[in-house]
Amino acid sequence: MISIFNPLRDYHNLIFSITNALINPILLIVRVYIAWLFFKSGLTKIDNWESTLFLFEYEYMVPFFSPYWAALLATIAELLLPVLLVIGLFTRISAIGLTLVNVMAVVAYEDMSAAAFNLHLVWGLAILILIFWGAGKISVDKLIGLK
Repeated sequence: MISIFNPLRDYHNLIFSITNALINPILLIVRVYIAWLFFKSGLTKIDNWESTLFLFEYEYMVPFFSPYWAALLATIAELLLPVLLVIGLFTRISAIGLTLVNVMAVVAYEDMSAAAFNLHLVWGLAILILIFWGAGKISVDKLIGLK
């Protein structure tokens, strides 16, 4: 009776051995994608700092921080953490930092459209992949023995 499942089991194992071989390249793609999104946002902030300060003072209602400090911290996080993600250094910590930036963006911008909110959800899920699985084998984390 068990032997009738052997071909199905073998086919299943073949498929998932192939997908397992793709885990590390996929983690790298996720890291680069998320890094690109946040780094681009950081560049936009430093491109016109006065506009950034204006937005943080009148559009974004960031709790706990003055508009200046919120703008400065968000900009630093969006420029530094993506670089760490791309090279795969302190990936999980960087991903947690970007999660905070992502959540704060959703909380602080009251007039966010449903489409923009959905994008933030997708980005948050992609970041969660990095928090739970780490950078993978194609990373500095792997080279220095970080999990």
